[in-house]
Parts: sequence; C-alpha cells; structure tokens
Amino acid sequence: MIRNLTINLAKCRRLVIADSLNGKHRICSSGVQQNKITQPKKVNVMEDKSNFLLPNNQRFVELDSSQAFDNLTTNEKLYAHYLSQAAWNGGLIVLVQTSPESPKIFSLLHRVFVAEPLENLKQSALKSGVSEDEFQAFLVYAGGLFANSGNYKGFGDTKFIPNLPAESLELIIKASKAYEKDNTHILKLWQNTKNAIYGLAPRLTSLGLANKGVTTYFSSNCTEEDSNLVNDWMKTKLIEAYICRTFKTVADDGLPLYTIHLASVETSSKPPLTMDKESYKGAYFQVTRGDYSPLLKIVNEHLTTAQDYATNDNEKNMLLHYVKSFKEGDLSEHKEGSRFWIRDKGPIIETYQGFIETYRDPSGQRGEFEGFVAMVNKEMSKKFGSLVDGAERFIKLLPWGEDLEKDSFLRPDFTSLDVLTFSGSGIPAGINIPNYDEIRQNEGFKNVSLGNVIPAAYKEYTIPFLSDADKQLLEKYRVSAFEVQVGLHELLGHGSGKLLRQNADGTFNFDKEKVKNPLTGKGIESWYSEGETYDSKFTTLGSAFEECRAEAVGLYLSLVPEILKIFGYEGQEAEDVTYVNWLSLLWNGAAKATEMYQPSTKTWLQAHARARFVIMRLLELEGGGLLTVEESEPGKNLLLTLQKDRLATDGKKIIGDFLVKLQTIKATGDFSAGEKLFNKYSSLDEPWGRWRDIVLMHKQPRNIFVQPNTFHKGDAVELKRYPATAEGMVASWVDRFPNTKVDDILEKLAEENSKYFADLEPLTA
Repeated sequence: MIRNLTINLAKCRRLVIADSLNGKHRICSSGVQQNKITQPKKVNVMEDKSNFLLPNNQRFVELDSSQAFDNLTTNEKLYAHYLSQAAWNGGLIVLVQTSPESPKIFSLLHRVFVAEPLENLKQSALKSGVSEDEFQAFLVYAGGLFANSGNYKGFGDTKFIPNLPAESLELIIKASKAYEKDNTHILKLWQNTKNAIYGLAPRLTSLGLANKGVTTYFSSNCTEEDSNLVNDWMKTKLIEAYICRTFKTVADDGLPLYTIHLASVETSSKPPLTMDKESYKGAYFQVTRGDYSPLLKIVNEHLTTAQDYATNDNEKNMLLHYVKSFKEGDLSEHKEGSRFWIRDKGPIIETYQGFIETYRDPSGQRGEFEGFVAMVNKEMSKKFGSLVDGAERFIKLLPWGEDLEKDSFLRPDFTSLDVLTFSGSGIPAGINIPNYDEIRQNEGFKNVSLGNVIPAAYKEYTIPFLSDADKQLLEKYRVSAFEVQVGLHELLGHGSGKLLRQNADGTFNFDKEKVKNPLTGKGIESWYSEGETYDSKFTTLGSAFEECRAEAVGLYLSLVPEILKIFGYEGQEAEDVTYVNWLSLLWNGAAKATEMYQPSTKTWLQAHARARFVIMRLLELEGGGLLTVEESEPGKNLLLTLQKDRLATDGKKIIGDFLVKLQTIKATGDFSAGEKLFNKYSSLDEPWGRWRDIVLMHKQPRNIFVQPNTFHKGDAVELKRYPATAEGMVASWVDRFPNTKVDDILEKLAEENSKYFADLEPLTA
C-alpha cells in the first residue's frame, strides 16, 4: 500500500518498524528465559516528553462516505454492515498486537465512556478539580488510542502519552460513573496501567525487538538471534508467519522452547496445523493455536451473517474460506479466500480482512489484523481502469528489462473506493493485495485507491521548507498528483517485477543459462529457493525496500504524458502535476521522514519514511544540483529546491538506474546488497543529523479520522456520522461497542499474555 505524503494514511505493503538487537540470556526464577537488560535511565521528561504528546489542538477530520452509502441498495447496505461489524471486532486484535498494556488501557477508557454521557463525565471531572484543558487532553489521548489501536502511533510506531498529569487523569477516572459503579475493578485497571501509560524509559518509546523497543509479536525476552532462529526453523517446515506470534520460555532441561502460536478460534491441537515439541539447533519448537480466539469468534459470526447478503458465489466463497481460516488457524484457507477475492471483479462493496500487513513485526513477517469495507467510486475507477488497460505497455517502459519482469501481466482489478470502515492502526490511501507471493506472482492481485481518504487527509495542512511558488503549486495539485502516484505506485510499482525462483523439482522460473544480472553482466548467482519468500529473505529491510521501489516507479512513470492524460491532465497542467508529484515525495523525504528516525539507536521507525529519505538523498547526492536542500535560517529553517526542467532528463536517468538496482536485488533475493545500498542513502550523515532538529521544530500532528457507524434497524441499515472532534471520535467508539463485553475479552487476553512480557514491568516502575 501507499501512505499519504503528509498525513497518517497508515498502511502500506511490507513495512518494518525497528531493527533488532542481540542480547545475552539468563534464566529467571519464573522459568522464562529473559534478556539481561541494564536498567536504562529515564527520559528527561521536561525536555523530551513533548515528542510523545498529542497536542490539545490535534486535528480530527471526518471520513465521509455518506453519498456512496446512500446510493446502495438495502441488500448492499446489509452486506456492508455485517462486514463492518466483523472488521471492527477484528480490529480490536491490533490492541493485543501493539503493546502489553494497550488492551487494558482501551478497556479502562471505554468503560469510563460507556458508563455515562460525555458531558456528564466532563462536569463531574471539572467539579473534582480538573481543568478544561486537562479534560480536552484526556479526550485527545483517548481519540489517539482508538485511532491507532493502541498507545503507539500507527505511522512511526512511537509511543504517545496523555498531555495531562497522571494525577489529573486519576481524578477524571474517579469522578466517573464507571468508578462509582465498580470502583474496585476500575481502580485495579488504573493501577495496573498507570505506569505503562506514562512510562518513557528508552525501550518503551517505540516499537521494536529486544532493547530497541516493545513488541508483542515476540515475547519480550526474544532478541534478533531468537528471531533469526525461529525464522530458520519455520522455513524448514514451510510455515509462513502471517498469523502467528512467538513466545520463548524454558523447557524442563533448560533449553529454550519457542512456541509458535497461531491465530484461531479453535484452541485444541490439530496436526499438521499444530506441531508437538521438537528439537532444532539446540532449542525446542512447537506450534499451538487459539491466539485471539474470543475476538475471532465474533469476527466469524458477523462474516457468516454477511454471507447471506453476498451478491455472487465469489463473495460467498471468499467469506467461507476466511471463516475457515480464522476458525482453524489455517493460512492456506485465507489464501484460498484471497483467490476468490481476486476473481470478484468490480464489486459494489469491496472488502478484505485478515492478518495482512507485516510492517509492525520487527522481523517483517507477522501480519497485523486489518479489515476494510468500501464502496465503488465510478468516476475515478474509470481512470484507473484505463491505467490497467495500458499497463502492459507501461510496464515495458520500466528500465530493468523483460528478464526481470513477470512472464505475463496478470490484469488486476483497479478501483477507486470510498471507505466506509477501516479497522487497524491507521487508514491507507491505496492498497495492493494480497501479499502472498505465489498468488501475486502467478494468479493476480487487486489495486484499490481509497478516494475519500486523500482529500480528507490534506485538510488544513501547512507546508514548511518550500518557496512561495512551490507552496502554491503543491496546494493546487497535491491531491491530483497523489492520485496519480497512488495508481502508479500500486499497479505498476507493487504489481511489477519478477522473483527469480528455483522450483521444488529443481527447475527454475527463468533461463539460468541466458539471463544475466544487469548490475554485473554475469549469470544469475542467487535466487529464491523452495520455502523462501520476499519477506523471509529481506526481513527487517523488506518493507522499506519494496516501498522505495514502488515510489520510484511512480516517479519514473509520472513523466509519461500518456499516463497523465489518462487522469485528465495535458500540456502545462500535466507538467505541473508531474512536478508536484516529484516535489511532494522529495519534500516528504526531507521535511517529514526524519521525524521517524531514532538517533539513539540509529534506526528507522517507519518504512515509508526511510524509503522517501533514500530517494531524496539519492537525488541530492547524485543529481548535481537537481535537488538541493539548504539551511535558509541557521538552526531554524530549511529550503528545498527542485529543478523542474531536469526531471525528464537527469531525474529520469538517476531514478531509472536506481530502479534497475532495486529490482535486480529484489529479483535475486540479494539481501546483503540491498542492505548495503540502503545503508548508503539512509544514514543521517551531517548536516542531516542536525537538520533533523529543525524538522522536529516544524513537526505537526497527523490528522485523526473519525469514521461513521452503521446500524441494522428493522429492515433498514442506517449510517450515523459524527463531528470531526475529539468528542465525536469518542462518541463513535461508544456507539461502535455500546457495552463492556469487549473490555472483558481484552482484559482476559492481556492477562493471559502478561507472563510473556514480565521483564518490561520494571521499566515502568
């Protein structure tokens, strides 16, 4: 997928969070093997906590889909409603996938909001001594937690904390009806989460593996060495990691025991999906199932009801296989459902649900739950359809040649949709799925542009570091340019390129005697073997590398006049849209990306940010003045300048040569070459280390989307919209989950998992 150039449109294909760190082990009295961690110093909160706050003027924007929804038939509305119910309940899984404390924080806040009208809560809080600003900060924090499905940002994966003292937050909680009705339970929740809510020890400030952050995809005692060992064992079993988490404990004989825990409703053993304990390289491995079981049970109930309103057999079969996958913990069933999804061309209601994007797993392989429901936008879909019609011609324009391109173009469905529901840690602008390599390479995929997301995301956004003329052009054409970039990025970026592979029978999917490596002129020396995927080969680098390749394809092909004409731009206007497309991406690389860089660990916390910084630095270093960035006000301001008249010549050549490198490295599975290339352009050499401070001075909060709800009443389905405010955001979640049943489930899941994250607790003390 592609993220918005300036706003959190979260979700793109193959993202990675933070790199991992090796560590030494010790055996704790609990029997759980843990990292030996030196207690880090606390962050100087007075100096640094502003980087972890959502300000009181946080922007909330409405994601309006009312016009598209009103045009649906009653049957279509019912189909959309039950798909949305499945998506919202599945989205709660992301709380469990984000941090150990996120499910409990959600439960605490949700219980407080459900117990009484928001205005009543406010009045009680004010009477207890809380200020208006503090109560607003409380609402903003809650809105951020709901929007990000946890207390770490969906874009950048950094922690955020309430912008009010813990004492004031406690006053609000104790002033609530929820506390009045059950003070024992609410007080326990508060006491169990307070330190985790506010904790800013270095390891707690971002998502990552071992000492570099927090993750629940692995138990907190796992290091990069553990991740690599688990990856190796899973390869031997041909197990893909999309629907699992990994917990490390200690066997009776003192050796590490890694439990690969599959997401499923069923909790019992069922070989060959589950596997008994076996030895491998000095450790034990086993596969169990039942992760997120009670939430997936609710998801399946709604998906089963939705089948009654499906309009064709492809939709019915798609949902049938999703239900089987979630019930059994069988990834192959989700793949089969994805095949039916691909065959369902041009539906009025589009949906895709499951453990899809791998960007928040530090090893880049485990999928975050995501579910979307959207409705077709016929006008924009027509343009994307024309882009698909010309795709075979346009792919031939890409610079790496036919040997590194798929043997045949698998014509995808490409539609523009208005989002009704999007659950997960954020909302994307475009989608290119499924991510399963064998399906994308051999059977096809779909491209989706989420049309109502882009204009909503750009509301009230200021643009530093550009000349007045460039600002005016960007403001005029940025939505238009981004629609073009979404189309090229998804269809011809993610949708292009071949993986060179050796088949199970020893044959190859390329002519090993004739195909040459464009970078060396020699024969192909590396490829993908049986059981290897792009994710398993490129692990932590994979998301940033693939997003960089797709972004570069978008820049390269936006220079083609025929493509701009498809979107309705010709002559000078087409040149302006192309220029703004390049300018927007490079501006992001310079003006936004380094927000997602962590100097203390020298790691990138967000794949798209790293990808755009790489492209920006490539053009800055190799362009001979094509792109310049200078410090226009010492210590205060920057100025980015792009030479428009050189894009079609020098710009095209630099990006074209870079694309050949990217595709060759990806096609041959050459991780070490990819890592070397990215390290060259993504290190923050001076002056960029210093300029990052200037970027942070101009940092702006990312918009939070307020989504509607649907309600099945009698024979009709009603759509309810909410104000684009923190109050509206809270109200939407109260209506979405009107009772505390989900809170009970989330607390139980968090408690069951707590033993795997025990060594994080001292960091919050």
